[in-house]
Amino acid sequence: MALFKSLSVSRFRNIEQISLEPGARVNLIYGANGSGKTSLLEAVHVLATGKSFRSVRTTPLINNDSNELTVFTQLGDGTTIGLQKFRNRKPLLKLQGEKQSNWVEVASLLPVQVLDSATFRLLEGSPRERRQFLDWGVFHVEPGFVHHWRNSRKCIANRNFLLKSANPDWSQIQAWNVELSREAGEVDNARQRYFQRFLPVFQDVFSKLAVVDDISLEYRRGWDADKDLIAVLRDNEQQDRRYGSTQFGPHRADILVKYDRLPASDVLSRGQQKMLVSALKLAQGVLQSGAGDRQSIFLVDDLPAELDETNRTRICQFLQQMQSQVFLTSVDDATLNNSLNRGVPVTKFHVEHGKITS
Repeated sequence: MALFKSLSVSRFRNIEQISLEPGARVNLIYGANGSGKTSLLEAVHVLATGKSFRSVRTTPLINNDSNELTVFTQLGDGTTIGLQKFRNRKPLLKLQGEKQSNWVEVASLLPVQVLDSATFRLLEGSPRERRQFLDWGVFHVEPGFVHHWRNSRKCIANRNFLLKSANPDWSQIQAWNVELSREAGEVDNARQRYFQRFLPVFQDVFSKLAVVDDISLEYRRGWDADKDLIAVLRDNEQQDRRYGSTQFGPHRADILVKYDRLPASDVLSRGQQKMLVSALKLAQGVLQSGAGDRQSIFLVDDLPAELDETNRTRICQFLQQMQSQVFLTSVDDATLNNSLNRGVPVTKFHVEHGKITS
């Protein structure tokens, strides 16, 4: 189990330079609004995935007075990971001192999960958000998934390019139909295997956290369950031509979340929805941690602002029981102190004006 042993962040948003040695279990990062708490979590996420959980654009992450930022960590097993991000050229990511061309290896080493205000929109957001949620889990549990996922996206991009042309070459489109059908089948099979493993774990986690029953999850693969994709593509070629894009395939997959056979986002209260989303995320962490030798790393931003004390306590104590490494933020330490099991060690960091002050 390789978790963060040391972490150094420099010139990241309002953080000039922070170095800390996180505890293996719960880390409480507290300080006033705008002090740099969320930026610290964001830096961890950018290191692990190459992406921010707060913004699509990553150039603004660099401190206004600098042309680059740096995030560096040493894991408990001695593995080192470093990232330099520049304003005017590609980022430099290194694993054990070796330059990486993408984030696949680093992301597999750092299975980072986020719980923040945006996460709680998972239910009412677009299918794309639920696909990303699903594919995070599949990536960490199903070897080879990312290869087929990337190939399917390449097929769709090439097929869409042809569909948009003034005089589409249908022989080429049919060739991409064959390739896409093959890759989509692999993606769908991996998603289905994962989903079947995920369901009972989610049901167990949700039963321990929530007070509502009759929640059901259903995986939709993105095309008719009774037909091969190649037949669906062939039957809908003119519709695809009209829209200039592929209307059916793994890029249209979704998870339907229902309460008593109705969309959960239409029926449940905001508090119930937040607990449901929390259970989805926590269940992914449980399943991922049980599938290999790496525990999930949870980045939990400002939980007191999102949940009442009772539900906050349920989430915090479940996280403590998971043996995961957790980073929690709060305006003050006392609020979350009341939600944490005092028998589990908590490492505290006070952030003020972008610096660790205690």
